[in-house]
Amino acid sequence: MIFFIKQYSHSYLGLHRLIEMNTQIDIRLAKREDCEGIYSLIKELALFVKAEDRLKITMEQLAIDGFCKKPALKAYVAEENSEIVGTAIFIEKYSTWKGKAIYLEDLVVKESCRGKNIGSLLFNAVRNYAKENDAQRMEWQLYEFNKPALAFYEKLGATLESGWMNGYIQREEL
Repeated sequence: MIFFIKQYSHSYLGLHRLIEMNTQIDIRLAKREDCEGIYSLIKELALFVKAEDRLKITMEQLAIDGFCKKPALKAYVAEENSEIVGTAIFIEKYSTWKGKAIYLEDLVVKESCRGKNIGSLLFNAVRNYAKENDAQRMEWQLYEFNKPALAFYEKLGATLESGWMNGYIQREEL
């Protein structure tokens, strides 16, 4: 398959564009009206990792959290023919050892749209955001069983380390 890639990088707009044959993929910062498409992708990811019973967020809460005065998250979306087919959801955080950092919470591309370079474009949009905002690192977590994701991140030059354990306290225990 031949890709014709044009990337328009207007950092203040978060625009990137991939043109493949007769299909155009637009990468841009998410807006409140994108929540339905983003939520659909979150549900698709939960099904993929067999954790749909742990999905507690609602589309309404996603809209509130992402598009209020002090948003808890930021996101890029990938659009194909006016349909959201991918998203990269991230937050700004701080590392006492490294300084400002970007945490990529989820990178999801609709299963029927994989293999079109959409994941790379979304990842690079977040990577560019991190650079433009003076982040010292960009980080994320993934399941060890997700071999396609491991290969994807390695192809992008990521360092994948093991040995960290995740800890959390659910709302009921707070």
